[in-house]
Amino acid sequence: MTVADVEAKGSPATARPPKRWTARIGGFVPHVILLAYVVVACGPILMIVMNSFKSRQAIFSEPFAPPNASSFDLSGFETVFERSRFELYFFNSFIVTVCSVFLVLLLGSMAAFALAEYRFAGMTLLALYMAVGIMIPIRLGTVGILELLVSLGLVNSLAGLVLVYTAMGLPLAVFVLTSFFKQVPKELKDAARIDGANEYRVYSLAVPLIRPGLAAIGIYTMLPIWNDLWFPLILAPAENVRTVTLGAQAFLGQFVTDWNAVLAVLTLAMLPMIALYIVFSKQFVRGLTGGALK
Repeated sequence: MTVADVEAKGSPATARPPKRWTARIGGFVPHVILLAYVVVACGPILMIVMNSFKSRQAIFSEPFAPPNASSFDLSGFETVFERSRFELYFFNSFIVTVCSVFLVLLLGSMAAFALAEYRFAGMTLLALYMAVGIMIPIRLGTVGILELLVSLGLVNSLAGLVLVYTAMGLPLAVFVLTSFFKQVPKELKDAARIDGANEYRVYSLAVPLIRPGLAAIGIYTMLPIWNDLWFPLILAPAENVRTVTLGAQAFLGQFVTDWNAVLAVLTLAMLPMIALYIVFSKQFVRGLTGGALK
């Protein structure tokens, strides 16, 4: 036997051992667990959406079947828009959510840039203060917030909700975005300063480099604001400033036995956020993992 024959057959030391069945099962089990979790988490949402487009009889007779030509019914959505001002609730939630997220990203990124770029007395104390804001729920200060808004004349106004949600989202935004700004190359910022750029210009040059972090904070801030019931119920319960969640809660109390209308209002309340999350899910995961690695 020649040396070439030995090399062709492969030596026992270099031959790859066959993959054991225990290793295959170990790699298969996590996928089964994750798939089961997806079914448990998304199954109720899918059932709500499907049944909202079905007649009342089909909801109870075939709850797990998708709507077809005989069971398709839009009476629930007709009831929602005829018996309530749901388009106004959507507009209010849209204004509050967009303005709050914009202010959180703008003010949070500015504060994070300052913490990452400058060294000043009390910087550590300020960073600790922001971290405490993450750990302590803002709802513990509801009484004080209500008294403050009453003194400012901002009760039953969208501006009051925007201010509260901005304060609620700022600590996490500053904490996460600071780590992203620290990863921006120092040479880029120094080169801009040498060219005569002021600090606001340097900040504007650094912001596009942390887009994954901004996307993650935007989605993470947007979801609790859209779904919140606590502060709209306490600070803005008036009909003309109701948000989607508060309007849906009031509607459910009136039409609790009308299952078509109940499922329709739940579908209308949750579909916008689900759609936005699906569109920006990649940026959300990239921003969270990037912040964790940094």
